[in-house]
Amino acid sequence: MSDLREKYLTAIAEAKDEAAIETLRVQAVGKKGEISLKMRELGKMSPEERQEAGPRLNALKDEINSALAARKAALADAALDERLRAEWLDVTLPARPRRQGTIHPVSQVTEEVTAIFADMGFAVAEGPQVESDWYNFDALNIPGHHPARAEMDTFYMHRAEGDDRPPHVLRTHTSPVQIRAMQAQGAPIRVIAPGRVYRADYDQTHTPMFHQVEGLAIDRDISMANLKWVLEEFVKAFFEVDHVDLRFRASHFPFTEPSAEVDIRCSWEGGTLKVGEGDDWLEILGSGMVHPRVLEAGHIDPAEWQGFAFGMGIDRIAMLKYGIPDLRAFFDSDLRWLRHYGFAALDVPTLHGGLSR
Repeated sequence: MSDLREKYLTAIAEAKDEAAIETLRVQAVGKKGEISLKMRELGKMSPEERQEAGPRLNALKDEINSALAARKAALADAALDERLRAEWLDVTLPARPRRQGTIHPVSQVTEEVTAIFADMGFAVAEGPQVESDWYNFDALNIPGHHPARAEMDTFYMHRAEGDDRPPHVLRTHTSPVQIRAMQAQGAPIRVIAPGRVYRADYDQTHTPMFHQVEGLAIDRDISMANLKWVLEEFVKAFFEVDHVDLRFRASHFPFTEPSAEVDIRCSWEGGTLKVGEGDDWLEILGSGMVHPRVLEAGHIDPAEWQGFAFGMGIDRIAMLKYGIPDLRAFFDSDLRWLRHYGFAALDVPTLHGGLSR
């Protein structure tokens, strides 16, 4: 054993690199290494011989392993020292120019909307993007024959044959969040629900996935007058103008009664939208008083409470405010487009500091 010890300790000390160390490890203590083969011979020895040879072999194996590890560490330290001598960096040199990242317009406008409504006392509520059929339709008073429930308009989740559980959908609006918020918090309540929604549509102004924000306010004496004031204040703050004219047109939404679509007075001069002036009108959102059945689905007594709700497309109002012509470009992952329309990372929108650039 002394010959093996001397052989391998000498070879390890003379090894020039980690590859040589690995070769010696395999030759000595690998599965078919010399020391490993001798340890297998212990089974053929008498108990007396085994009692004497076993500890000596184990001690030799431990010594060889320790020598291998020490030499490997020494070689690594030497390689690092050599690299440090060969490589150097002048820390006084100017840094390389780097392009700064930009914030996507959808993220920026979502923050702008949140800041405006937070100033009016609205909290932010969130909910799942995969919703049950009940939350997405039934709780919102949308009947079974409504076109929105057709598979040509809504993305239904796959169900195995024979599965009789209620169907699930990719939510078509963020209105289900209103139901969940009412069930969780009760009344009074003031929340907005921004988030992704999904519909089977794709053209210049529609994409299968887009973003909405919906608002809900419930109290004992809320009326359409409160809704009008909230929307006027929002439009003035968002478009950063001092005066706006809103036009409410009677409409029908299953979840509100009465319902109204809201237009803003505007003008298009040179292709640029100017809000609060001109002779044109532009639809921006839908709204109304919350339907009693929707209140009941949210576990709120419609005989005691009432409220308003509204909803608008975040992508759409971003297009209007920042002059973005095609909704599909929002999701093309084109860095050139993002550098043009994006926002500085530290450009956090606040009412006192200004919402936009």
